[in-house]
Order: sequence, then structure tokens, then C-alpha cells
Amino acid sequence: MNTIEAHTVRTGEYPLEVRVRSHTFVADASTAAGGQDSAPGPHDYFDSALAACKAITAMWYAKRHSIPLERVEAHVESDDSDERNGVYKLRCRVELIGALSDEQRAQVQRAIAACPIHKLMTTSDVLIENT
Repeated sequence: MNTIEAHTVRTGEYPLEVRVRSHTFVADASTAAGGQDSAPGPHDYFDSALAACKAITAMWYAKRHSIPLERVEAHVESDDSDERNGVYKLRCRVELIGALSDEQRAQVQRAIAACPIHKLMTTSDVLIENT
């Protein structure tokens, strides 16, 4: 089990310090939501999880199959215009940099399409227990 802790930095304000294992980062609300936009917000981290997972999956797959992938660039665009109706759209584009053949690119792209966070976001029942 993994535990993440978040706590406010200053009384009555939005910015948070978030701890994951030995890592610390900050989060804030956007100015439109009343925050200071001093750090990414929760939606940004949600979207970032997908970008990071796709990039890490690409590199993991390439290393495992001796594919000469040098670098990965993952781009995620979000559209929250219909979120209140239960639809949150993410558009992903992953660039593979290196001397890959067309077949190797296709193999890595198939792996990227099945990254764990993509599957979690689209096929899992996520249960949240408030205690």
C-alpha cells in the first residue's frame, strides 16, 4: 500500500505540500478557482500521470526488447468542458526519438496504448473510501 500525504502550507490558502515516499512537491488551485497558481493543480497531476506513464512504458518496453529508443516526449491535452456531465477528454501524442524501424515504432506504440495508468483511467473501477 502506498500512502500520499498532503497538507496546507499557509493557513486559509490553497497551496499544499504533497509527500510521496521520500519525494515532496507542491500543488495549488488555479487563479480561476481562487488559488495562486503557484504550482500544478490536482487535474494537472492527474493528466501528468498519464503522460509520465506513457513515456515510462515506452522506455520500459524498448529496453526490454532491445529497441534503440533514445528519448520519449509525451504530450497530453485536456478538455474539461463537459466534465460536470461525466466526460473528461484527454488527447495523447507520444514522440519516439531514436533509430527505430517502422515495426519497432508500431510495437512501442502498442505498448504505450496499454500503459497501466491509461488502463486504470479507462477500465478500472476506482473505489475511494473516505475515513
